[in-house]
Amino acid sequence: MNVNLTPQLEEMVRAKVSSGMYTSASEVVREALRLMQEQDRLRQVKLEQLRRDSRNSLKNGSSEPMDAPALQGDARTGKTAKLKAAARHDKK
Repeated sequence: MNVNLTPQLEEMVRAKVSSGMYTSASEVVREALRLMQEQDRLRQVKLEQLRRDSRNSLKNGSSEPMDAPALQGDARTGKTAKLKAAARHDKK
C-alpha cells in the first residue's frame, strides 16, 4: 500500500524515526492508526454512555438546568489532559 502524506506529515514521520522512537515509517503509521482506533473506541464508549444517561433521564423524568460554562470547563479540562498525555507519550 502506498500512502501520500503532506510535507508536514512526512516531516513528522521522519522526525519520529530519527528520534529513535520508531525504527521505520511503517511503524510510525501503524502506531498512529492504533491510536486512531483507540480514540474511535473511546468515542463510541462515551456515546453509548451518553445515550444510556439520556434514556435514564427520560425514564426518571427529572431534569436540572444546564450549566454551560461548567460543561465547557469540563471539556477544556479533558482536552488539556489528553494533550498532556499525548506529549508524555511523544517524549518516550
